[in-house]
Amino acid sequence: MSKTEILITTDNGQFRARLADNDAARALARMLPLRIKMRDHLRQEKTGELPSSLPDGERQTDFSVGTLGLWEDRDFVIYYDEGRVPAPGIVILGQVSGDLSQFDHPDGVTVSLRNAD
Repeated sequence: MSKTEILITTDNGQFRARLADNDAARALARMLPLRIKMRDHLRQEKTGELPSSLPDGERQTDFSVGTLGLWEDRDFVIYYDEGRVPAPGIVILGQVSGDLSQFDHPDGVTVSLRNAD
């Protein structure tokens, strides 16, 4: 992980996340601030579309609670459960600190992302 931290805010709380040290995460940081409408997917994640594509990078199939990921080139994902995704996997964008149980419901949510400075 890099030293870059962001804040993720919803109507129900705020979380800190540390971004990964890769091109995709750096490109995400340059897009901030962002507001993203997210929907629930498979009762393990919230996913929403970024305004533009992020660079591809090394992918993995495993994720844990709090993983920030990139599926496809514009699909931003916050995982609130742990598990696996099918190949080709996700690009890791970062890791959220804190209790993500507020995401564990089938409804959509809007998140705001900004730099933590």
